[in-house]
Amino acid sequence: MSRVLQIHPANPQPRLIAQAVARLREGDVIVYPTDSSYALGCQLGDKAAAERIRAIRQTDRHHNFTLVCRDLSEIATYAKVDNRRYRLLKAVTPGAFTFILQATHEVPRRLQHPRRKTIGIRVPDNAIVSALLATLSEPIMSCTLILPGDDWPLSDPEEIEERLANEVDLIIDGGPGQREPTTVLDLTEEAPQLIRQGLGDASPFL
Repeated sequence: MSRVLQIHPANPQPRLIAQAVARLREGDVIVYPTDSSYALGCQLGDKAAAERIRAIRQTDRHHNFTLVCRDLSEIATYAKVDNRRYRLLKAVTPGAFTFILQATHEVPRRLQHPRRKTIGIRVPDNAIVSALLATLSEPIMSCTLILPGDDWPLSDPEEIEERLANEVDLIIDGGPGQREPTTVLDLTEEAPQLIRQGLGDASPFL
């Protein structure tokens, strides 16, 4: 059975954040809220935890994870960002966007797109995530919590506990989330490409 931590969405309790980060460092798979839907997450580079997430989502080994980052400076460690792309990112982060960018050598190869060598990056506008990342001091390897056969991501902590109590190690209950996923933009070309319209307003990019 997974453990549930009820963390205040606006003023996360440091003691509970420390407990959640300790679980990540121990190799646990967690469910946590973001500024869009809830997400599945694990420690960067943890192969076993990543495989468990793939099993929950029923995706193959080519499924792309997203690196959930603390801020723009952390993004630059894991993705190649020139001045133009930096300005684009700065205009909408933190926010409900996932950006496809060229990965740096800091990103484990198995997390990159096998042919394009890209990685998804995001900086959520969420106090719980910000506190987790500040304590963890590295990105969370993550993907949207949408289960096989579902049309929408999970956003209700009670339903998440019902359906995933035996699949994940920790559920962070930060209150009801959004039902929409992030907007996904590919920034690898000269002009941004809209891959998925979600919660974030992509009109300034297009």
